[in-house]
This record gives sequence, structure tokens and C-alpha cells, in this order.
Amino acid sequence: MADWLTFPGAFERLAKLRAAEPKTWGVLAAFESEEGIMNAARRVHQAGYTKFDAHTPYPVHGLERAMGLKRSFLPRIIICGTVLGFITAVALQYWVGVIKQPVVIGNKPLFAIPYAVPVMFELSVLLTSFAAVFGMLALNGLPRLYHPLFNSARFKSATDDTFFISIEARDPLFNQDRAVAFLKELGGQDVEIIES
Repeated sequence: MADWLTFPGAFERLAKLRAAEPKTWGVLAAFESEEGIMNAARRVHQAGYTKFDAHTPYPVHGLERAMGLKRSFLPRIIICGTVLGFITAVALQYWVGVIKQPVVIGNKPLFAIPYAVPVMFELSVLLTSFAAVFGMLALNGLPRLYHPLFNSARFKSATDDTFFISIEARDPLFNQDRAVAFLKELGGQDVEIIES
């Protein structure tokens, strides 16, 4: 058996960690409409909170502006994938056709752009799509198999018909009682404290 599996006291320490008192992750509030979530997101942002999120069953246009989010870094990752694919295709075809296996066929040049276009296009598209998918997963912190919000029974309706705002305890302005009162003041329903 591997040494790390039989490390002395590992299971006892793990049991103590699980038995420890739960730590507050944040506060969650439900809203009934798009207008309610937009207004609440705007007010939470104006109050100075930076570690909060809005959870909606479908995209709500303008919500990112109401939350004060900056433009995504993803387009830069995608353009890097495109440029890398293009450069790789040109370099690969030049290396194979001119350096590694130079073969003159029908008096044609060893490397010509018109013949290289299909491979340049295909490899650019391939690396662009890889950059988009893996960049999105990395920036979103996915895959995430567990999140403290999954402990809330009410949160299950976030994919159905309810809008939510969550304020995390790691926010510098977070005070549990004030956050709960603030979300209730904004019209939040079923405001609950989420344990991690």
C-alpha cells in the first residue's frame, strides 16, 4: 500500500476537520424577477461589495454592467490561440516542405502560401476553439464538483425560475447581520446564511 495512504494520523486529522464547527461562506437571497435582480445587483455594487455573484436561470442582458464587472480576459486568450495556430501551421509546413523533405513536383515552389492556406485555416480554428473552451473553464474555475451554495435547498430553483444574489464572507465589507438586513431591504426573499 502506498505510504501516503498509511500516513500516521491522516484519517484522524481529516475526521477532526470534518467535525469542526462550520464556517460561514456567505449570505444568499432570492428574487422573483429580472428587474429585481438587476436593481439588487446594482445596489450591492454601489454599496461597495466586490465578492458577490448573481445566479439566474437564463442570461439577463445588462446584469454584468449592473454588477460592475470588467470585460473578460477570454478574448485575449482566444486571439493568442488563433495566432499560435497560424504560426504553427506556417512553421510546420515550411519545415516539412523546405527543410526536412524538400521535393520539387512539377516545377512548383517548395513552399507557397496558396497551398498552405487550408492547413493554416484549420489549425487556427482548432487552436482557437481549444483556447476558448479551456480558457473559459480556467477563468470560471471549472470543473467545480462542490460549492457551498449547493447546501441550500432553495438554490436548486436557480436553474428553473428564481434569481439569486450571494455575498461572500471573504468580502472586506462583509458583516453577516448587515448583509442579511441589506438583502432583505433590497427585496430579497428567503435570505439565508450559507455554511461552507
